[in-house]
Amino acid sequence: MIVYPAIDLINRKAVRLEQGNYDKKTEYSDNPIEIAQKFESEGAEYIHIVDLDGAKTKRPVNMDVIKDIAKSINIPVQVGGGIRTLRSVEELLEYAKRVIIGTIAVTEPEVLEQMVKKIGSDKIVVSVDYKNGSPAINGWLEEVKLTTEALQVRLSGLGIRTVIVTDTDKDGILSGPNIKLMKQWKQAGFDTICAGGVTTVNDIAELAAANIDGAIIGKALYEDRITLKEAIDAGE
Repeated sequence: MIVYPAIDLINRKAVRLEQGNYDKKTEYSDNPIEIAQKFESEGAEYIHIVDLDGAKTKRPVNMDVIKDIAKSINIPVQVGGGIRTLRSVEELLEYAKRVIIGTIAVTEPEVLEQMVKKIGSDKIVVSVDYKNGSPAINGWLEEVKLTTEALQVRLSGLGIRTVIVTDTDKDGILSGPNIKLMKQWKQAGFDTICAGGVTTVNDIAELAAANIDGAIIGKALYEDRITLKEAIDAGE
């Protein structure tokens, strides 16, 4: 299992939100490049970056910072937040290995289909965010009337193989991941990366035992509740 240390960006700074709430923001660093380099030195294989300004405004905002982060390290990054157009995908793939698509997978599946055909499904990850038990879009701000099963059928039909599943009710509060939800996506045939609530060695070991493919860790690392090495070792 791959452990993905997370860098979430607002106004060029590394932050974490609590339960996807932009009003509950904690700033951890005004130097995200330094954080990325630290993660790499501690053994990270991959870094997960989200442009939270972009997710909220529906267009990439911190692209220059993300580019600088990617250029400063020798491990790949996956990037998400406000990516709605093929042009944005192509620009990000100049320095990111994978892009993360969220809202348009629900609102404009035809655009996602065009991206997959042009770019290839191996470079596109779909982020499926849950709020109050239902899929949510636009930076976790809007719930949608679409069942998990219907979304799975849609993504499978488009050729999507990898998903990041976030339970925002768990995110940023160090309460442990939603294992049941992760299994639901894994059993549907998707490479599944868990986000939200991953806090302890036991959380990671439990995800690994359930054959979940990856775990994104943020607040627990920033607040020294677990080291990246401990997380990586637990996922092996």
